Amino acid sequence: MTTVHPGLPQTGRPAEELLAELHALTAGDLPTRGGRTTAYTYDAGRPEVREAAERAYLAMLEVNGLDPTAFPSIVALERQVVGAVAARLGGDDTTPGIFTSGGTESILLAVKAARDSRPGIAEPEIVVPATAHAAFFKAGRYLKVKVVAVPVDPATFRAVPAAMADACTANTVLVVASAPSYAHGVVDPVHEIAADAAERGLPCHVDACVGGWLLPWLAEAGAPVPEFDLSVPGVTSLSCDLHKFGYTPKGASVLLFRDRPMRLAAYFACAQWPGYPVVNSTVQSSKGAGPLAAAWATLQALGADGYRELGRAALAATRRLIAGIDAIDGLRVLGSPDATLVALGADPDDAALDLWELADEARARGFFLQPQLSVAGLPASLHLTLTGVSEQGVDELLSTLREAVAVVRGRGPVAPPSELLELLGQFDLAELDDATFAELLPAAGFAPSRMAGVNRLLDALPPELRDQLATRFLSVLYSPYL
Repeated sequence: MTTVHPGLPQTGRPAEELLAELHALTAGDLPTRGGRTTAYTYDAGRPEVREAAERAYLAMLEVNGLDPTAFPSIVALERQVVGAVAARLGGDDTTPGIFTSGGTESILLAVKAARDSRPGIAEPEIVVPATAHAAFFKAGRYLKVKVVAVPVDPATFRAVPAAMADACTANTVLVVASAPSYAHGVVDPVHEIAADAAERGLPCHVDACVGGWLLPWLAEAGAPVPEFDLSVPGVTSLSCDLHKFGYTPKGASVLLFRDRPMRLAAYFACAQWPGYPVVNSTVQSSKGAGPLAAAWATLQALGADGYRELGRAALAATRRLIAGIDAIDGLRVLGSPDATLVALGADPDDAALDLWELADEARARGFFLQPQLSVAGLPASLHLTLTGVSEQGVDELLSTLREAVAVVRGRGPVAPPSELLELLGQFDLAELDDATFAELLPAAGFAPSRMAGVNRLLDALPPELRDQLATRFLSVLYSPYL
């Protein structure tokens, strides 16, 4: 009898059939082009640029980035990409850097470098603003580094330098600032934070993953952008994602260092096994060179003029959006964004305007707004990232928001999920199997495009229970029970 393997056909299938199936599978995905998905995707709106990146990616599909002596092409490409980013962000072509798979890997390596540069500290800590990206908390868990999250200014959402300095101890190995923070799009006071860190002999990392390749072009377009890069005294490392406002395919990020010893501390080497000597600049060993080639091709295809125009368009869209939000009763922009990232909040006195329902209504009308939970005293919000193509659709977005706000307010206030919270209190989430957990999801109102109930539940839970619930949800999502 022939053994049938799920997901593996007995005989090979033709490419056209496979591509047709992929097309069907992605039919329910959020759109990746056009600016209607205001998170996760970055669209330059230039088909010829995308084609150049795609062809470069495929040309390097089988090249393994594990060994630069076997494939010297990756050295040449990485030097060009890292050099271009460094030259734009306070360095030059001699600035040491690493091309990584994304912001999380760049941040992991920055934290590793800081930790390993101080081997005498048995219980290392990093000091971050409460608005720092989740990747720092991930780095803390992976690398066994304590993350000290410091409250930010509740009005501006920016880090408070004095509070950051006060949080430093003898165990601190790194101080972090955001440029900008993802949630609210504001740049922390990098000058003050880096100066305080330098006085203590501590390195300072600037998380410019989302803003590094955007803020300089916004400054050229007339935006008042605070200094944040390697030109700032005391900044010792910086991360900048190219698969965000560099508009390259995923995953492409650059981690820059002020000096080579810190970059060496990010590396990993092992010649203590009987195989080939392993030396890695990134977390990955074997890795495709496609993203590197695609990043290089995108930079070359767009050029400075292309990025300058995309920056101008994104800034214009953001200014129009903020002005339009001011005219919608009940909605407000949180803080004063320095970048083209905007957080929408509801007026505290407007109990009828439920942000989670608003996100669902906007999605039903073709726009995805990313829910952001309340945490550390900061209010819940909806996130929008505006890109180079957003200028063409900002008026439609504002019209959609006005319509959705009216619908949500017309329903009246939504009751908190007290009964569901009580039900969850009767279970030990760690003890539930995936099948049982899946049976609870309908009570939370879960549906692929209607997430208000789930978000309302998560927002009502303490952070540690949110984490448990979210991981269980992910487990169920990849199980056969949904």
